[in-house]
Amino acid sequence: MKQIFQNDAFCAALNAHRLARRQTWKQVAEDSGVGASTLTRMMQGKRPDVDGLAALLRWSGLKAESFIAAEEGNRAETLAEMTALLRADPKLSEAGKLALEGVLRATYESLRTL
Repeated sequence: MKQIFQNDAFCAALNAHRLARRQTWKQVAEDSGVGASTLTRMMQGKRPDVDGLAALLRWSGLKAESFIAAEEGNRAETLAEMTALLRADPKLSEAGKLALEGVLRATYESLRTL
């Protein structure tokens, strides 16, 4: 059976959130209520249990559906999702949003394999 939960993507997103907050993994464990050993296992490719997943989603503000593989032809375009997230970021000015969107679009298109 194909893995539905994309653990690598979830761990990368957690790490990005951790870095943005300038926290250590130990602080993440304390703030989220998830054991440090669980975080270590996740970073080694093991999937979290449902309670650990829920706690980390709550801590990070990430959405579980972002890490569940969709059926082919049944998922939003990556660039569209990233653009929507940038546009919703209250930390960016309008000019900043437009600049990042342009950089992202150009980079994505140049690296796209299709």
